[in-house]
Amino acid sequence: MSSSNSAHDMTLCVDDLRAALSAHGITLPSLQVDLLGLAGTYRPPAGLVALGNCNAATARRLAAVLRGSGASSSPPPLDVELPAVPKALQGLRRTVRRYLDAPCAEVQLCVTELVTNVIRHVGEGTPVRVRVARTAGDRIRIEVTDPAGQALPVSASGSLDDEEGRGLALLEAVALRWGVEQGVAGKTVWCELGDVKGSRHGLT
Repeated sequence: MSSSNSAHDMTLCVDDLRAALSAHGITLPSLQVDLLGLAGTYRPPAGLVALGNCNAATARRLAAVLRGSGASSSPPPLDVELPAVPKALQGLRRTVRRYLDAPCAEVQLCVTELVTNVIRHVGEGTPVRVRVARTAGDRIRIEVTDPAGQALPVSASGSLDDEEGRGLALLEAVALRWGVEQGVAGKTVWCELGDVKGSRHGLT
């Protein structure tokens, strides 16, 4: 993920959090700071939002909780740990379908491609954590975490005849946005899609 995309994603994250807090009558001076304007003079740890040194994932979850206060509670996220092996993909797609309780071909496609990317570029059998959740704004967020923090996904241009290397191109075509977050114990590749009502095909 390029630095410009990372900065843009961080700005969106701060905007989401500021709006969620404002709905509860809370204004935090730290969230009024122009992060990009401070780039030359202030360098916080990579990927941190100017609020209690929380990372982008935590800030998004906080915003979702704030938006959901007083509303009907959403089901907890689907959280699955499994080895990244081809034979696990069909069962994983079924699990996602049951969790969302609706046709969700695009969500299933993204989950499949993210886990397949781990199999191809990190190694078959790598332990992964797959998380699927409904978020604020009628979106579906998918996160796939693996222990290889330095093996970052790269979108490769391929021909129509290529059998590999097209996973991220599919992800970019289907998802509203996607990115990578590096942590101490590995990395998380995430993407967000519109609500499952927009899915058009069925996968099993």
